[in-house]
Amino acid sequence: MKSFLFIGIILLAGLMAGVTLGLVNLLLVEPLIDSATNIENQNLINSGKSSDSPSFWANYYSYRAWQKGGEVLAGTILGISYGSLFGIVFAVSKNTLPGNNIIKKSLVLGLVFWLVLYAVPFTKYPANPPSVGQSSTIEFRQDVYLIFVVISGFTALGFFWLYKKIQKKIILFAGYGGIMIITYMVMPENPDPIQMEFGLLAEFRAMSVIGMSVFWGALSVFLGILWEKTTVGKIFKS
Repeated sequence: MKSFLFIGIILLAGLMAGVTLGLVNLLLVEPLIDSATNIENQNLINSGKSSDSPSFWANYYSYRAWQKGGEVLAGTILGISYGSLFGIVFAVSKNTLPGNNIIKKSLVLGLVFWLVLYAVPFTKYPANPPSVGQSSTIEFRQDVYLIFVVISGFTALGFFWLYKKIQKKIILFAGYGGIMIITYMVMPENPDPIQMEFGLLAEFRAMSVIGMSVFWGALSVFLGILWEKTTVGKIFKS
């Protein structure tokens, strides 16, 4: 029963954080996607690849409504996936995390996850709106981003394991930083040229950062509160 409680808590924390992310994206990111896709549509019309007809715009608005409707669902799926990983890592590592209570410890781990799985990969492959990038390069761009995230995650995990053995923080930070600098230099660049207004691109990236920062903060707080308010903490005694 205790194991089911633990699973339930990490899934619930992930679900709530995911819903939060979806709502934040609806509020902050989707309006910018509208602007970017309108630019893309206008380029298609100007090039003659599409016609400025009622049917074209009806199909477009129908598709965008479907996308917006799935925003919270997509956030929920992401939240449950990351929440499961986050909860397991927290249960294993919480005794080594700084902080005088569970919520503070959870926030520290959330900051680490945000840095390793989002911020560091973002420096190489920042978020771009739909009008940036060719359809022929989507799989390549997804693959290289995923590879970068995986390298960052496993590098951090490996040096954390090493730190627990030798208890020297300089090894943890210098080792991870060195490997990621090399990875940054070796990984290929985004193959698509950016041909859009810089202000819209910068705003989109800023809103994306805010959204993911809110997500990791919410996940940390939700897990910490649920951990403290239930008996799950007794499963993993300090």
